[in-house]
Amino acid sequence: MTSIHALPAFADNYLWTLVHDGGAVVVDPGDAAVVQRFLDDEGLRLEAILVTHHHADHVGGLAELRARWHVPVYGPRAEAARIPQLSVLLDDGDTVEAGGSRYKVLAVPGHTLGHIAYHDAEARRLFCGDTLFSAGCGRLFEGTPAQMQQSLQRLAALPDATAVHCTHEYTLANLAFAMAVEPHNPALQTRLAEARAQRAAGRPTLPSTIGDEKRYNPFLRAAVPAVRSAAELHAGEALANDGAVFAALRRWKDGFRS
Repeated sequence: MTSIHALPAFADNYLWTLVHDGGAVVVDPGDAAVVQRFLDDEGLRLEAILVTHHHADHVGGLAELRARWHVPVYGPRAEAARIPQLSVLLDDGDTVEAGGSRYKVLAVPGHTLGHIAYHDAEARRLFCGDTLFSAGCGRLFEGTPAQMQQSLQRLAALPDATAVHCTHEYTLANLAFAMAVEPHNPALQTRLAEARAQRAAGRPTLPSTIGDEKRYNPFLRAAVPAVRSAAELHAGEALANDGAVFAALRRWKDGFRS
């Protein structure tokens, strides 16, 4: 049986670590010390590393971990020049078998151009890095709004029960923005109360699920009339299509202060 652990790192990262038969697979290990401490405390061996994209808080621990453990490091071929520790280069549609799990690789550009996600259909589990957040999505550091919307739509098409393991504890801030967009959404109101209680108790708000995200994440709801109206009101103009709504939402969130 596989267990999954959210290892806190930096101000708000989670280093997702899967444990199976005494071995561990870690996703986006930005801090080697956090991972190594967990391995030591639990008496585990590191078996593999999965990487979603090149940002430092996701890859900063690679060199140290790989030097100690000599394990395969899987990651996006499109970002190999920026992640020299990768040993297995992945493209869209590839599969990865690690730690007793089998993942399909999904190209999800937007936050970065080579960003990938890992989907375990059997376990109904998604590791999506900084593409999809609970009630939000990643900033567009390299890609376009159209790319990010397409990536999010691809993730939204996964089964509703799929657990969303994103990399940052941004949920309360994202929910504040979602409330500004769609304040009368009862699912959103319920989720905000739940998330506040979780954080007050010192618990993560993650993972979410694809089904839940479709009920309250504004970046998955550009076609909803209330969301479109809010985006148009903030933009001060009519928006031609769902893509324009999404782009307006992303610009609004970039400057949003709750």
